[in-house]
Amino acid sequence: MEQTDKYAEALAAFRHLLEIMDELREKCPWDRAQTFETLRNLTVEETFELADAIMDKDYPDMCKELGDLQLHIVFYAKVASEMGLFNVTDVLNKLCDKLIRRHPHIYGEMKADSANEVHENWEKIKLQTEGNRSVLGGIPSGMPALTKAYRIQDKVSGVGFDWDNKEDVWAKVQEEVGELKAEVDAGNHDRVEEEFGDVLFSLINYARFLDVHPEDALEKTNRKFMHRFQLLEQMVKADGRSLPDMSLAEMDEYWERAKREPVS
Repeated sequence: MEQTDKYAEALAAFRHLLEIMDELREKCPWDRAQTFETLRNLTVEETFELADAIMDKDYPDMCKELGDLQLHIVFYAKVASEMGLFNVTDVLNKLCDKLIRRHPHIYGEMKADSANEVHENWEKIKLQTEGNRSVLGGIPSGMPALTKAYRIQDKVSGVGFDWDNKEDVWAKVQEEVGELKAEVDAGNHDRVEEEFGDVLFSLINYARFLDVHPEDALEKTNRKFMHRFQLLEQMVKADGRSLPDMSLAEMDEYWERAKREPVS
């Protein structure tokens, strides 16, 4: 029996997307008007929508959002091809070349038996063969500060600049908290912001050692707080009361009730 190409269906779907993109770019006034700059903010929005779907474990929505991002990739490549810059084939070939180059334990002679070794090799290859002048090269300047701090720490750890164990990192957290408290007590407002940043940076480092992504942890806490506060609002309304007319102690009673309800 003839064996079918396991990629045939995917290739046909991708080709169909490229054909649709060509047609939209030719015939649709909105699609024809788009540029790199007009698409940029839309791409950021789509990325956040994908992140929400992942956090919600909404897999049908995740499938849809991945499709939206794929459309944007094809869209950028189409605009670039019209400008004579590059095309979608160049995008894919460069990606494949990079993946092969950065996985010498699969496609070359190097050995890597753990995810940590792969990570270290990845950073070294970027420095040695790809012309990166700094280990910290490639971190977007517009990346949110919390995620940026995590990526900074992750990147330097890839070349061995890291703590030995989580106990030392926790000691650093406590040290930074003490320094922040000292500046607060002394009333040194100009120093408080800097020390507060140091506390956050050290906590993010500790999260990394606990194998917890701080962005995910904070987002889950945000969602938990919002769920409980909105439940509090519902309880208050059901009792015919109004939050602005209540004392903090009264609101705390409702808050404790809300905390006992499960988070969906």
